[in-house]
Amino acid sequence: MVLQNSLWWNWNKLLFILFRKWRMKLSALFLGFLAMELSVMAAMLKSYSSSACFTASGFAVFRSNNATNASNKRSSNWKPPQAAIIPNLHLPMRSFEVKNRTSTEDIKCLRLITALKTPYLPDGRFDLEAYDDLVNKQIENGVEGIIVGGTTGEGQLMSWDEHFMLIGHTVNCFGSKIKVVGNTGSNSTREAIRTSEQGFAVGMHAALHINPYYGKTSLDGMISHFESVISMSPTIIYNVPSRTGQDIPPHVIQTLAQSASLAGVKECVGNDRIKQYTADGIVVWSGNDDQCHDARWGYGATGVISVTSNLVPGLMRDIVFAGKNPTLNSKLLPLMDWLFQEPNPIGLNTALAQLGVVRPVFRLPYVPLPAEKRIEFVNLVKQIGREHFVGDKDVQVLDDDDFILVGRY
Repeated sequence: MVLQNSLWWNWNKLLFILFRKWRMKLSALFLGFLAMELSVMAAMLKSYSSSACFTASGFAVFRSNNATNASNKRSSNWKPPQAAIIPNLHLPMRSFEVKNRTSTEDIKCLRLITALKTPYLPDGRFDLEAYDDLVNKQIENGVEGIIVGGTTGEGQLMSWDEHFMLIGHTVNCFGSKIKVVGNTGSNSTREAIRTSEQGFAVGMHAALHINPYYGKTSLDGMISHFESVISMSPTIIYNVPSRTGQDIPPHVIQTLAQSASLAGVKECVGNDRIKQYTADGIVVWSGNDDQCHDARWGYGATGVISVTSNLVPGLMRDIVFAGKNPTLNSKLLPLMDWLFQEPNPIGLNTALAQLGVVRPVFRLPYVPLPAEKRIEFVNLVKQIGREHFVGDKDVQVLDDDDFILVGRY
């Protein structure tokens, strides 16, 4: 019994000694890590205190003039720090992007650009087969560029994933035959930068940018917004006050024109504004189909970014390339008026469906024109000549039940 008690005592004593030794080692290890953390924090605090602005990782951190005041109370002499605009650090371009990059001068030379329609399947997804046919028709009829995912292409109804997929698909299939301009504008500068980077990453040749809408900014803010995206590559600025609620005045464009990346302006205010820009040597495209003939031949516009060319690309090429032709212009004006009697792209979507080149599928909130307007279109096609319109099928008046309206897709 005595021997057992002695062994039990010695065993417990050994465990106690081992526990104390390991506890001391663990404590020393913990204190070592704590000392390292404190030294790193001290170094960071020293770095902050040595400069009024720390810009690592693109963030600006300001310290008060009274940072040394232990009570952290602001004196009557305290002044807020001045705002600083951090330079944009765009994503580096990969080698094949640099190789395939289009120059601004190449974009400035384009005369006929189509704001392309996006067709849909019955479930609301993209109908890429019909889309490819539309692009091929544009190429065959001499169109030099297309806007992908613009207002006419219903970019406002797309997710950004859909947007980039469609831009990339267009570039991969047709980029060697036609210039691809991606609508990557936004009323958020951060989003406009990110989407433009991704658009160029998938190969688009130029970007289309609109001024901030709804949450409008000042004119100085507008300039800063455009300067944040224009440096990336060829850029077309789009001025359409009827949609944005705010005009881009000439002095803003003249300021931005100092950048070599500004390809030009799509201008919807009118031909007097176009004349002003051309006098200043700024490239400008008419954004109004019904004014583009006079803009081109009377006011110096380089060309037009057109909706009507979705339907009659060959005739629109004649308007832009073949010299003054008031007879042809007068012939097309009723079609142009018909297209824009309701907000674009309602008329265009209805027309293409009746021509049989796209399925009669509408993503809401767009709905087709009423039956009497659909009959008017059939008569217009007959007056102008079916052979001038895209597609091979006979034009027909669709019934209300023929259309599919998709709210979730």
